[in-house]
Amino acid sequence: MVERSTPIAVGEAAPNFTLKDQHGEDFKLSAHRGKLVLLSFHPLAATGVCTEQMKALEAHFNDFTALNAVPVGISVDAVPAKKLWADDMKLKNLRILSDFWPHGEVARQYSLFREAAGTSQRANVLVGWDGTVRWVKVYEISTAPDIDEVIANLK
Repeated sequence: MVERSTPIAVGEAAPNFTLKDQHGEDFKLSAHRGKLVLLSFHPLAATGVCTEQMKALEAHFNDFTALNAVPVGISVDAVPAKKLWADDMKLKNLRILSDFWPHGEVARQYSLFREAAGTSQRANVLVGWDGTVRWVKVYEISTAPDIDEVIANLK
């Protein structure tokens, strides 16, 4: 795989992947063709801004569903850590995916991996019905995404 200095771009084909969620169940991106899929990358589980980011997705889960969209969180944490964190946040709907091994492989495919930190960027990637990228935004690590902006980009 060729290393890129910029994140995946709008109009590019979204790399397909299969990752385990907090319940150990597979999430395969291509299985959601025909829907919008929000890939919400966050650096690490159980940290303040990441918790805020995931709780916002959970709180607006019905808004996503109404727009034929599936939101998922993704970080490099292992499944057991994702499970503990999901339980602590009392997630009922949101799936949070483990990009643990190979370490950060999906973040790398989307050119969102931070080598020095060993984590992904904080970023949102919206994959369209046809599997192409419709919207990408990378945030400062210390800044939670604006959920209203995220939902506006689904419309």
